Amino acid sequence: MRLDFYLSHVTDLARKASKIAASKGRVTVNGEIIKKANYTVQETDVICLDNERLAWPSEGYYLLHKPAGYVCATEDAEHPIVVDLLPSHLGQSLKVVGRLDKDTTGLLLLTTDGQWLHRITSPKKACSKRYQMTLVDSIDDAALEQLEKGILLNGESQLTLPAVAERISDKEIYLTIQEGKYHQVKRMLAAVGNKVVTLHRDQIGDLVLDSALAPGEFRALTEDEVGYF
Repeated sequence: MRLDFYLSHVTDLARKASKIAASKGRVTVNGEIIKKANYTVQETDVICLDNERLAWPSEGYYLLHKPAGYVCATEDAEHPIVVDLLPSHLGQSLKVVGRLDKDTTGLLLLTTDGQWLHRITSPKKACSKRYQMTLVDSIDDAALEQLEKGILLNGESQLTLPAVAERISDKEIYLTIQEGKYHQVKRMLAAVGNKVVTLHRDQIGDLVLDSALAPGEFRALTEDEVGYF
């Protein structure tokens, strides 16, 4: 692991500030001052900043209440990105677990653990995701039944996997799916002659979005929650 990346992960220093700290001789590795930001450090090294020993970074697991207007990416020249909602020393190393559209809100997971990410996003795992949505038109029982049985989306050759559709009101439903096709929920509702107005994800697997977590806020997952997947 590069020294500057390591420092930005385990301290409050951003990547640029980490490089400056090293260049000023503030960092030692195994008792030797290291000024090169690209120096490779290992877990067995004794690394100190200003004579204070630092720990080796552990994997990070975070839950974010995504607001509208942010894209699920680590870089985007035109739009704000979700990792900007977290402190810089965390956001630089995180990967987004799955995607939500720019205008979709709700539960989003971020992690440094690639294997954990794969367990959630792999089609073979069929991890369920529940969405709450408001619609342009009222939805009848026949349409709900069709959503549950499977929809042949435009451009696809196979039906969507069985889903769970629950009515909240005439124009509001929950839809739980096990896949993550491009714009899948919106395309499923279009296939039954309706249109999604607002879309909000409130659950992934057994993990439910905290009602007290405001849009743009985040928290670390507990050990038990990490173990859900």
